[in-house]
Amino acid sequence: MHSAVQLDAVTKRYRGGGGVTDLSLDVRVGEVFGFLGPNGAGKTTTIRLMVDLIRPDSGRICLLGEDIRTAGPQLRQRIGYLPGDLSLWGRFTGREILGHLAHLRGGVDPASIESLAHRFDLDLTKPAKALSRGNRQKIGIVQALMGRPALLILDEPTSGLDPLVQSEFHRCLREVVDRGDTVFLSSHTLSEVDRVADRVGMIRDGRIAAVDDVASLRTRALHRVEIRTAGRFPAEALDSLAGARHVDIDGDLARLDLSGGVAPLLRALAPLDVIDLTIHEPDLEDVFLDLYRDEERS
Repeated sequence: MHSAVQLDAVTKRYRGGGGVTDLSLDVRVGEVFGFLGPNGAGKTTTIRLMVDLIRPDSGRICLLGEDIRTAGPQLRQRIGYLPGDLSLWGRFTGREILGHLAHLRGGVDPASIESLAHRFDLDLTKPAKALSRGNRQKIGIVQALMGRPALLILDEPTSGLDPLVQSEFHRCLREVVDRGDTVFLSSHTLSEVDRVADRVGMIRDGRIAAVDDVASLRTRALHRVEIRTAGRFPAEALDSLAGARHVDIDGDLARLDLSGGVAPLLRALAPLDVIDLTIHEPDLEDVFLDLYRDEERS
C-alpha cells in the first residue's frame, strides 16, 4: 500500500454555497501531509468527508487502502481523529473521557494514556468543564494519539496550545511518521505546517490550488531582495534581469521580488559598488501568499 489517503474527484456542495469541487488528493504512507487554506476554503469539509461524517455528492474516498463507505469498525480503529470543533463531556474527568473513548476503540493500553498525559502536562483528575481551552485540546490530542493509529487526521490541532506544548506535539508527529504511519494535518497556521510537513496541499474556494513538497514550493516563491549601493542605484542595471518583479528604486536603495535562482542577480550586480545586499529566503507563508496573489490577478 503506497497511499494512506486517496480522494478521487470528490465533490460536496451545500445549499447555501461552499463545499469542495472535484477534489483529488493522494497522501503517501509515512509522511506528514499539510493541508492549507484560509477559513472557508474547504479544509474542514474535506476532513469530515474523509472520516465519513458527511457524504460526498460524487467521488470516492479510500483510507489505508479501504473505501470508507464499505469499510467497517476495523478501519476506524486504525485512524486517530481530532476535530476542529472538539466537544467533551464537561462533568467527566480527563481520565474518564479517555477511558470511555479507549473502550470504544476496542481497548487501549492505559500506560499509553498516562505517558501521553505526562508528555503534555495534562491533569487527568479534573472534570473537562474545569479545564482551560488548551487543556481540553490536550485531551483531544491524547485521544487521537493513544491507539497508535496508522493514520492521524488532525483539524487545527494546536489551537489554544502554548508554544512548549506545540513543540512537544510536533515531536509526537515525527515519531508517528518515524514508525511508518501517516499524518494528515489541516491548518491555517503556515509556520506550523512549514515546520513539520513533508508535502503540502493548498486549497482555495473548494478546489486544490497546488500540491508539492515543501522544498519545491519554496523554489516557486519570490525572494525579497534589498540592494544598497554607493551613490544612486542605476535603474538600468536591472532592466534585463529575468525574474525581477515589483522593482522599486529610492536613491541608493533598490527593492524587488525575484523568482528563480539568485545567480542572474549577482551577475547583474557585479559591476556595481554594492554596500549591502539582503536576500530573504522564502518560507511557506511567502509561497502561500504569492500563489493566492497570482490567482487573484488571473
